[in-house]
Amino acid sequence: MNAELQEMIDLFREKTEQFAKGEISVKDYKGFSGAYGSYAQRGAQSSMLRLRITGGRLSKDGLKSIIGICRKYGIEKIHTTTCETIQLHDIPLDRIADVMYDAIESGFYTLGGGGDFPRNIMVSPLSGVEKGENFDVSPYADKAAEYLLSQLYKVKLPRKLKVCFSNSPENAVHATFRDLGFVSRPDGLFDVYAAGGMGNNPKMGVKVAEAVSGSKILYYIKAMIALFCKYGNYDNRAKARTRYMQDVLGDRLAAEFNARLDEAEAEGGLDIEICAEENKKPGKTAGISHRRLIEQKQDGLYAVKFHPICGVTNPDTLEKIYDTIKDMPQVSLRISPDETIYIINCDGSEAEQVLTATEGGAESDIEESVACIGASVCQQGLRDSQELLAQILKAVKPYGFPPNALPKLHISGCPSSCGTHQIGSIGFHGKGKVIDKKMYPAFSVHVGGCDLQGQERFGDELGVILTEDIPKLMVELGKAATESDVDYHEFIKAYLEKNG
Repeated sequence: MNAELQEMIDLFREKTEQFAKGEISVKDYKGFSGAYGSYAQRGAQSSMLRLRITGGRLSKDGLKSIIGICRKYGIEKIHTTTCETIQLHDIPLDRIADVMYDAIESGFYTLGGGGDFPRNIMVSPLSGVEKGENFDVSPYADKAAEYLLSQLYKVKLPRKLKVCFSNSPENAVHATFRDLGFVSRPDGLFDVYAAGGMGNNPKMGVKVAEAVSGSKILYYIKAMIALFCKYGNYDNRAKARTRYMQDVLGDRLAAEFNARLDEAEAEGGLDIEICAEENKKPGKTAGISHRRLIEQKQDGLYAVKFHPICGVTNPDTLEKIYDTIKDMPQVSLRISPDETIYIINCDGSEAEQVLTATEGGAESDIEESVACIGASVCQQGLRDSQELLAQILKAVKPYGFPPNALPKLHISGCPSSCGTHQIGSIGFHGKGKVIDKKMYPAFSVHVGGCDLQGQERFGDELGVILTEDIPKLMVELGKAATESDVDYHEFIKAYLEKNG
C-alpha cells in the first residue's frame, strides 16, 4: 500500500476513534466516513464497509479474499446491493479501519464508495455472455472506472455520480435513467443518457448523444462531471443530484452537455482502445432444466442464478460456492442490480454442481424481491425493509403458490429508492400513517414500474398501507392469481382491463 493511502486510512482510524468516544457527531462522522465507503450503522456502535466492484464482476480470487476478511474479523452479514457492490456489516468501530486496510490490500478500493464521489460503475450483469445482447460493454466500463478513480479527489462534486453501461434492451442497470448511462446499440455504438435518477423527484434521463464510438466514452464522462460541477446545487443537498439539473436547464440540458463535451474533446487525450477477448471455454450441454439455469450465448455454457433471500448472505454460503467453483476454468461471479449473484461460464456438469451449492436461495419470483438494508441498520432509514420482506415471505409460504403467482417486489426503507421501489411492478417505500392522531409504521405503495428499454416508467404511487397489512395483501394477491391459473403479470393485466 502506498504512503498516501496509508495516511488516509490512518486519518480514518483517528476520526473513527473520536466518533466512538462521542467527540464527533453522527452527522459529521457520516460526512467524513462516506468518502471511505463506510457508514456507522444505526445505534453508532458498529459500521459497514462498501467494496467497489466494477460492474459487479467478482473473480474467484476476489471471492476467496472476501471470505478470508469475513473469517478474520468475524463478519457474518454480507449484503449484495443494487449498485452491484458488496457491503460488509456489523463491524466493530475499533476494527473497521483494519478491515478497510485488508480490503484495499486484497484489491477492493473502498474509497469513494460513499459520499459526494463517482460511485461504483454498473454494468449489465450478464454482459459478454447474454443471449441477444448487442455487445459486451464490460471493457468500456473498466476504462471508465479507471478514469473516475483518477478523478476522485481532483474535482469536488455537489453529490454522488452514478455511471452505467447497458448491453441490451433488458436495461438491467437502468442506463436510460441514471446520472450517466451508456446504452449499447446493435451497430456497436452507444446512445448516451444523462441527468436521470430515482428517489425524490425521479426523472428519466435525457438523451444527449446518439451513435457514439466506444473510443470516446471518457470525453462524455468528463463532460458530465463538468456539467454537474457547473449546474449542480452545492448549497442544498436535497437538490444536489444530477436529475435536478433538468429543472434548472430544461430543454437546454443537452446543449449544455454538448458544450462541455466540445471543451473536453478540444483538450483531447482521452481516446481509448478496446481489445475484446473471446470466450473459448469448451461447452457441455446440461442434463437438466431449472429456473435458475440460464443458457449463455456460448454453446454449452451456462450462468447459474443465486438470489440470497433479502439480498443478505454469509461467509458459510460464499465459501460453499467458492469450494465448488475454485477449480472450474473461467468461472466467475457477477452481482446484479437486483441483488442477485450469477455464477457464469459453467459447462453443463459444472452448472449442476453450482445449482446444488446454491440451494437455499430464491426459488420463486417473490423470493427474488429486492430490499435495501433497512432502518434497523441504516441511519437514514424510516422503516425496516428487510423485516417487511421476511414477514411477507413467511406469510405466503404456507400457501405454496406457484413460483410466478406473485411478482418480485422492490422495497426501500425510505424515499431514497435504494431498493429501487419506483421500477417494480409492485414497490414499497417506508413512510408513516396517522390514524386517530397517532403515527403508525407504514409503506407507500407503487405499482406499474418498468425498466425495460423503450418501456421505462416509474410506478404510480397509489397510497399508504400499514406495515402489518402488507403481508395479508400479498397473500390475497397470491390467492387471486393462483385461482386464475395465470402468472401475476397476466392476472393483473386482465384485472385492469376488466376493472379499469
